[in-house]
Amino acid sequence: MCKKECIFAQNFRNCAMNTCQSFNEYIRQAIIKNWNQNALSDYQGQTLQFHDVARKIAKLHIAFQNCGIKPGDKIAICGRNSAHWAVTFLATLTYGAVAVPILHEFNAEQVHNIVNHSEARLLFVGDYMVKEINPDMMPGLEGILNLPDFSLMLSRSEQLTYAREHLNMMFGSKYPRAFTPQDVVYHIDQPEELALINYTSGTTGFSKGVMLPYRGLTGNVSFCLNRLGKHVPPGSAVLDILPMAHMYGLSIEFLFGFCNGSHLFFLNRLPSPTLIAKAFTEIQPALVISVPLIVEKIIRKRVFPIMQTPRMKLLMAMPVVSKKVKEKVCEQVYAAFGGKAYEVIVGGAALSKEVEQFLLSIGFPVTVGYGATECAPLISYRDWHEFAPGSCGCAIDGMEVRIDSNDPQNVAGEILARGVNVMLGYYKNEEATRQAIDKDGWYHTGDLGTIDEDGNIYIRGRIKNMLLGANGQNIYPEEIEDQLNSMPMVSECIVVQRDQKLVALVYPDQDEMMNFSREDLQNIMEQNRQELNLRLPAYCRLSQMEIHDTEFQKTPKKSIKRYLYQ
Repeated sequence: MCKKECIFAQNFRNCAMNTCQSFNEYIRQAIIKNWNQNALSDYQGQTLQFHDVARKIAKLHIAFQNCGIKPGDKIAICGRNSAHWAVTFLATLTYGAVAVPILHEFNAEQVHNIVNHSEARLLFVGDYMVKEINPDMMPGLEGILNLPDFSLMLSRSEQLTYAREHLNMMFGSKYPRAFTPQDVVYHIDQPEELALINYTSGTTGFSKGVMLPYRGLTGNVSFCLNRLGKHVPPGSAVLDILPMAHMYGLSIEFLFGFCNGSHLFFLNRLPSPTLIAKAFTEIQPALVISVPLIVEKIIRKRVFPIMQTPRMKLLMAMPVVSKKVKEKVCEQVYAAFGGKAYEVIVGGAALSKEVEQFLLSIGFPVTVGYGATECAPLISYRDWHEFAPGSCGCAIDGMEVRIDSNDPQNVAGEILARGVNVMLGYYKNEEATRQAIDKDGWYHTGDLGTIDEDGNIYIRGRIKNMLLGANGQNIYPEEIEDQLNSMPMVSECIVVQRDQKLVALVYPDQDEMMNFSREDLQNIMEQNRQELNLRLPAYCRLSQMEIHDTEFQKTPKKSIKRYLYQ
């Protein structure tokens, strides 16, 4: 991509590249082209082929129609990733209804609020959340269905009860001979038509409902098909780790993978590091989509201890030998991600500079992208062969990015994005919409960054996180935290400001701290503080380190909820 395209991206490449098709046409074509191929698998569970997905979609369409659901009506989905979650989402959009994905990490009160605020008529719920919610708190719902088997948990409609009880009979009547590819007929969506409402994880107060049109989904899927599809052959495995109720996992892992004809595997249990490592080894995904936390844990726990041994340090200091050592280390790291991935794409939060520099130094295929729920989510990306260290790529096809700064290459300003992926606005919140999208159509991300002459975007931090020093200097706590996270005994941290002084709250590495007393730990942290302060400008230096005894609370994309600790 040339410089002018990276910075301005003005032509939009026919708005969303392959947009001669609607979004639902992508789904239809994927099903027809891959009719007898594996499509969706619950890890160590059931597998659905593309024709199975089509049959289940058709049955749900019959149920929707017979209980009076109309195009534009809202259908909420809350549960862990699963094949049936995916089927429900696809059935909702291909019917013309509006999907309302709800993160299963939300508590019952948040689920009730979102269902009520969105005016959802139906709720599909997983076996974990079904025990938590109270149907009486969602009086507008006409029915609640269980995701594992689509059974009825609650029906306030005789039509819904009848449709569910007689669904197989109704399906047989509609398709008396057989269900064939010719029977796959879906709602023809329009670019500006509302496809889904995604409620943000929300770090302050009640989360906002982001209204995403079909063009946003088409823009993301088209870009991924054009840029990644050639490296991920149809039929190859993709492991869906990230929650599909979050746009990063929904668009890049699930929707791109399905439209590409991939075989998707869902971790429908709590994705612990052990389970993820086992799944990588067994599934060997052709592409890895990750948040920094997963990558950093693998590197810090399994690789860095080996690299820091005296023997390895000696080998790395030998110019001739070090190249072969790096190649061997790269093979081992690559194997930890399954050994077949074209690249590892990291997004959702900043990747540790230490981990990024290490991966790049051994030639590992890693790249960092950038996005927002409000852009469904992609704003920038670059293939790992072209990735500029420390950046998050450049504006993707169909999007343009600019920095609100008089000197965008050197002075950080707010990152603004405009283009095919940008949301319609926030549901029932015109004031928040006006604050987020200006009169010229620029979405104000709330992130601070710079952009180089090649269009590579460098994020400095969040505007709301920026601190002011005693003499008015801008302090970006994320930059301090990045360095502190690489120091001994630090598992995670945040930097806050108290009485014009900077204080670091540190959650220690639980595996290592078992060998130390509380006093030892405090001495180690004080040594960390002194060493770190030698690297920092005077106005960024830490006055104190506080040990935090519990892991910091996080959003679903694993960012610390800072507002809880200010």
